[in-house]
Amino acid sequence: MHQTTTPQSAPPLSPERAAELAEQLRSNVERALRGKPEVVRRAVETLIAGGHLLMEDIPGVGKTTLANALARSVDASFRRIQFTRDLLPGDILGASSPEMIDGRATGNFTFQPGPIFANVVLADEINRASPKTQSALLEAMCEGNVTVEGQTHVLPEPFFVIATQNPVEHYGTNPLPESQLDRFQMRLRIGYPAPDDEAAILRDDPAVHELPRLEPILSAADTLGMRAAAERIKFDDALIAYLLEIVAETREHEAIHLGVSPRGAVALRRSAQARALVDGRDYCIPEDVRDLAVDVLAHRIVIDPRGGPQRSSEEAEWIVREILDRVAVPL
Repeated sequence: MHQTTTPQSAPPLSPERAAELAEQLRSNVERALRGKPEVVRRAVETLIAGGHLLMEDIPGVGKTTLANALARSVDASFRRIQFTRDLLPGDILGASSPEMIDGRATGNFTFQPGPIFANVVLADEINRASPKTQSALLEAMCEGNVTVEGQTHVLPEPFFVIATQNPVEHYGTNPLPESQLDRFQMRLRIGYPAPDDEAAILRDDPAVHELPRLEPILSAADTLGMRAAAERIKFDDALIAYLLEIVAETREHEAIHLGVSPRGAVALRRSAQARALVDGRDYCIPEDVRDLAVDVLAHRIVIDPRGGPQRSSEEAEWIVREILDRVAVPL
């Protein structure tokens, strides 16, 4: 198996220390991405929750800048993969090559790991690749390892995929299948900046001047310690019942063909625990679940095709918000 020197576990940090590091991380990333504090916060929460992040938006609003800033803020290995139509699975995973000594083949083969073998992987414009290449990333996100030529190779820890994609309506894209969308902890959209923020971007150009100057805030061990701490955040029975009622509504809604899976329910619970940790709490509250539900759940539901042509991600988000308005919040 391919091994790495990255720590596989770390003792949990205290909520106070984790919140301090999360604030430093957010401030660092916001130097490069101006005017989007909530988007940056969600990205940090995804990292702490141990999930993967999908950013879907039009070109030019800062998707790649956010991914690069987050990667630069973690003192760990980083690789960027530019997805294109002709990208092959082997270009991502790696391949075995003949072992050579003094210019002669020994008959043995050595595995040459691909760019997926990094702590932070930026999968840029993932929906421009073929479905076969997209599926090569799926195993890595699902299992934490990859299989090449019958051999299993373990990926480093922490392992965090930040994928960007243009909206499915854009030419030359291949929509991600439901099975792969379900592997992303959150789907975020950055959106246009506010006028004042856009004026500051024009004056300072932070993606050019600030991004290259970012220094790491977290070590790999810090990241694992924050994840371990998030797992200990209290999530009581009343919150479990509240979360399950939201999930059940997605499975019974008249406009939804496929509702949220148990994996999605677990993702929402873990995200809520990460949010509480970022706030310096050792317990979750209903707002942790409610505030994250759209970003965690909307991309996991499949709209009923009988309702007409393919519907947008915005409609899925609207339906989740409607469900949140119907489900009573525990006191």
